[in-house]
This record gives sequence, structure tokens and C-alpha cells, in this order.
Amino acid sequence: MAAQAALKQGENMSLTPQVRKILGNYEGETEGVKEALARLLNHGALGGTGKMVILPVDQGFEHGPARSFAVNPGGYDPHYHYQLAIDSGCSAYAAPLGALEAGMDTFKGRVPTILKMNSSNSLDSGKRDYNQAVTGSIKEAARLGCTAVGFTIYPGSDNQFDMFEEVRDMIAEAREHNIASVVWSYARGSGLSKDGETAMDVIAYAAHMACLLGAHVIKVKLPTDHLEQKEAKKAFEDNNIPIATQADRVREVVRSCFNGRRIVVFSGGNTKGADAVYDDAHAINEGGGNGSIIGRNSFQRERGDALDMLSNIMKIYKGE
Repeated sequence: MAAQAALKQGENMSLTPQVRKILGNYEGETEGVKEALARLLNHGALGGTGKMVILPVDQGFEHGPARSFAVNPGGYDPHYHYQLAIDSGCSAYAAPLGALEAGMDTFKGRVPTILKMNSSNSLDSGKRDYNQAVTGSIKEAARLGCTAVGFTIYPGSDNQFDMFEEVRDMIAEAREHNIASVVWSYARGSGLSKDGETAMDVIAYAAHMACLLGAHVIKVKLPTDHLEQKEAKKAFEDNNIPIATQADRVREVVRSCFNGRRIVVFSGGNTKGADAVYDDAHAINEGGGNGSIIGRNSFQRERGDALDMLSNIMKIYKGE
């Protein structure tokens, strides 16, 4: 398979049955994008398992440096995050342009990178509905040798349609450079209640829309058992869709991602106790999800604690 040719820098050159099955789901996709997905799936401690743990560090843009890094000051340095992703065996490291540039020469080829292409920030007035600025480009992702690009969309916002068009163009341009696309599909905006942002029906809907837009990897939040939309609530109840447990809800999100034909990973959320993080991982694994994107729950911990926690999460995904 052509995907094998792109596995470099000490990665496993063979494709396991799990990885072959996942790549086989991307019918009609270019070999270049499949090769990029294979690099993600074959890298790190979870290489070959069909599972992923990705380290994302865009919180400095979203929340500011003190709120993001003061609790663990090493995090002010982008090299800290590169090294954490490498030493923990993460599948990839995702960050905005400047952070990737700050360590690209030192860490080149040691971990797949994902350029986060858009961002919001906490200085915004909040007078407009949710949106993000495009802060990176496919040209820069190609220059930096990124395996994938990431883009956030806000289903539920009055700005969602512009964001859908932006991500459509991003995915198409990335494909021309053999770069895979990861879509953060975060339901948020004036069309939703606060509870609706993590409602079962809404999260599944947001994940499905990301698939329809052509995303190769979909990132969503873990859903609650709340049902936001009247019509969706009726559909869930009439068809006896189980949502009582977190594993049930993960399973429904996976089913909404083309019946498991797309890679779906789940946000680690706000900083919380390690046991809660492990409970999430167990539910994701039981429900058939492909893994986690763990940001604040890793880099806001002391390095040793973060490495232990990430190792334990990966053991859960390996069934150990």
C-alpha cells in the first residue's frame, strides 16, 4: 500500500489490521491523505492500535498565557509541549503557527504535527455570535511539514455557515498538499442553550456535520444525556436509542460518524482529577471512540504527573 512509503522517522513501517481497516473506510480519498492518516495512526505508544491520544496546546490563544501556563510554568515554552508529546508517546502535537515554528527545527520528524488554523480569544467583546479568526494557512502547514491541519467550527452559531465554507476550502487545499484535516466541531452559539452545547443530540449532529464537510478526524466534546431539540428527542425516544451511560453516548456519536467509518476523538475538557480523566477514557474505549485530545489535563499538571496520566490513558486504550 502507498501509505507505507510515508512512514518515516522510526515509525512502524507495517500496517496492522486495525490501521488497514480504518484507512479502508476513506474510500475516494487521495493516497497522500491516507498516508498522512497512517502517520498519525502508526506513531507513538498507540501506534497500530487504531487509537490516538493527541496533545493540543492552543489554550494560550483561547484563554491567555497566565490562565493556561502559570500553574505549570514550563508550559510558557513551546519546546516543553513538543517534548511532552514526544516523551509521552502521543500520536501528534497540535498548536497554532507560532508555537509550531518555535520548535520545528529542534523537534523536526520526532512527532507528527497539526497546525491549528483558526482561533478565538477571551478578549473578544462577546457582542457577536461565536466565531474564530483564521490564523494559519495550508502553505505554512506544508512549509512546516505538518501531517494535518485543524479547524474549529461552531454549529449553532450565526456564523456557522461562513465557517463551514472556510473549512470546506481548507480541506480541499490541504488535500492538494497531502495533508489530513482534523475538525473541532464544537456546538456553540445563540441557537443553543448552555446545556445544549453538550447535549447528546447536538454533539452527534455536530460530529455528523463535520463528517459531511469532509473531515478526516472529528473532535467533539463528550455528550451529556440532555436532549436539546424537540424533534431529536422524539427520534431518540421512539427508536429507543440508549444514552444512559457515557459509553452509550460515545457509541451514538461514533454511529453518527458514518457508522464508525471516520476517526472520532473526544476533548479532555477542563482540568479535573485523574480518576475522572480515566473514567472518560474507559467510556470512550467502551463506546468505540478512537481516543482523546488531552490539553489542559496534561500540560497543566507537573510533568511527571502528566506523563503518568498519559501513560495510563494509553494503557486503557490498549486494553491493559
